[in-house]
Amino acid sequence: MSTDFYREGAPVADAKAPEGPISERWEQRRFSGRLVNPANRRKLRVIVVGTGLAGASAAATLGELGYRVANYCFQDSARRAHSIAAQGGINAAKNYRNDGDSVHRLFYDTVKGGDFRSRESNVHRLAEISTEIIDQCVAQGVPFAREYGGLLDNRSFGGAQVSRTFYARGQTGQQLLLGAYQALQRQVAAGTVDLHTRHEMLELVIVEGKARGIIVRDLVTGEISTELADAVVLATGGYGNVFFLSTNAKGCNVTASWRAHRKGAYFANPCYTQIHPTCIPQSGDHQSKLTLMSESLRNDGRVWVPKARGDDRHPADIPESERDYYLERRYPAFGNLVPRDIASRAAKVVCDEGHGVGPGGLGVYLDFADAIKRLGKKAVEAKYGNLFDMYDRITGENPYERPMRIYPAVHYTMGGLWVDYDLSSNIPGLFVTGEANFSDHGANRLGASALMQGLSDGYFVLPNTISDYLADGPFEALSEDHEAVVAARKEVDDRIAFFLGNDGDRTVDSFHRELGKIMWEYCGMERSDEGLRKAIGLIRDLKDEFYKRVKVTGKAEELNQQLEKAGRVADFFELGELMCIDALHRTESCGGHFRAESQTEEGEAKRDDEHFSYVAAWEFGVDEPVLHKEALEFEYVHPTQRSYK
Repeated sequence: MSTDFYREGAPVADAKAPEGPISERWEQRRFSGRLVNPANRRKLRVIVVGTGLAGASAAATLGELGYRVANYCFQDSARRAHSIAAQGGINAAKNYRNDGDSVHRLFYDTVKGGDFRSRESNVHRLAEISTEIIDQCVAQGVPFAREYGGLLDNRSFGGAQVSRTFYARGQTGQQLLLGAYQALQRQVAAGTVDLHTRHEMLELVIVEGKARGIIVRDLVTGEISTELADAVVLATGGYGNVFFLSTNAKGCNVTASWRAHRKGAYFANPCYTQIHPTCIPQSGDHQSKLTLMSESLRNDGRVWVPKARGDDRHPADIPESERDYYLERRYPAFGNLVPRDIASRAAKVVCDEGHGVGPGGLGVYLDFADAIKRLGKKAVEAKYGNLFDMYDRITGENPYERPMRIYPAVHYTMGGLWVDYDLSSNIPGLFVTGEANFSDHGANRLGASALMQGLSDGYFVLPNTISDYLADGPFEALSEDHEAVVAARKEVDDRIAFFLGNDGDRTVDSFHRELGKIMWEYCGMERSDEGLRKAIGLIRDLKDEFYKRVKVTGKAEELNQQLEKAGRVADFFELGELMCIDALHRTESCGGHFRAESQTEEGEAKRDDEHFSYVAAWEFGVDEPVLHKEALEFEYVHPTQRSYK
């Protein structure tokens, strides 16, 4: 079946997903999977790409099990992985607050929060493992916040009515990553893990249908080398930087995943990107990234805008009667703690109506006056002091005295490489963990679930599932002169030679910025049939211009960041087009993906379960991508119209 921009292929199914009662499926899968005895593990080599929470925890755990692990990252230290930037916390169903939480409630909140576009089996496993993650991290010495009596503290987060989020002030990601990093370094010292920093994966090596290695570039010397193994694990994060402006570090990219996609790995739900509601608004065209303010701030901050359009008075001069606390008004049951997609969409609506504040009217207030009055400045400072200081340094405004200004921005990506229950892609031997896979969050990730998924995949899931594949190993030994390895290396060399030899007149960044504006305008918070079709045409034209006019200075045999950027932006062009095609074919509003043609009378997202209750798994095609659908079935949380009122 062929339609606009793509054709439809055979359905895809998760053959590894167990059956039976959902609370028993993970235990059943662990028992049914084959094991590798300790002596044989020493004969097996595994490549792990990425050293964030998912990558570092996977490399450390596989190394501790006795596998020979090669771990790669493009940062100058494994500690610089982008997981370090996560602020707010990590969810776990321990019910320390005795407020009604449970594994089932975390499972329910996550499936509902994802707007019924995630797999029940995966989400329940995540909720089960959440309790083990906290024990693991405490044992590693992660300094979680504690109550006066010494017990671990919790706070609430968007999309939940219970307090289940463990945190380390506003630097939870950093502290969790340091725990994983220490576990990783222990294995480096023990000799089970070879850690390679400042290396970027540029190609996947496929031999006889199996993933057997990667081609990497030393970012300091420019040397191209080959790493061969029995299995490859991608833990390379998300692709939010396709929008140019996002909360991601500038180095975050899609290249590792995209190279795998071009070699046959399905890319699932690429249009599912998360818009975070509490970011510092853009201040001008000079900016190269945006700054996240932790969602935890919504615990005590109240979101509002002036009732009068264009009201530019100092916020302290606007009386209560002239303020619209629109989240509390529209969603009284959850108030300021509605899920991220709801909060982001609501902020866009009030700003589009002319009630926004700050430059260009693209901002809403996040006000702590009530919290300071209720709790005292010292208590607020103890909770959020580092976040307040960061905001003050960036904006020059003191949030203790004046409300923060926030606006939605691209943050996380729920789409990613398709994986089965074992975290295996459709390419045997290629496993994908953390944000790089699509599996657990549906159309909208609940806050404080990213760290949970990364550590769940790395510490607990992958080590228990990859053994089923490696039980058939070790596989036939390969050398670098194997024809498949030589071909992969040639692809890398040819790409580098093209960029350095192209006599253009435009910088890589100028193309990236222009692509980002197209993506944000037409494939951001609100989409339409007309806009997406226009975006696809604009992206194709801009990509053609990129290959004709891009200018990359310097040489291959040196530190060359323009060359790095060129390869990444080339992949963003292809990804951006697929994101728009995916968004175009899904004619429903779902999660943070508001389709103008699909809304309720009240302007809320209108889902279409009859036609779109599936995972869209895309196969790369030179002429047009191929859509494979994985049907989603719900036995325990039945799809309903989401309501947080």
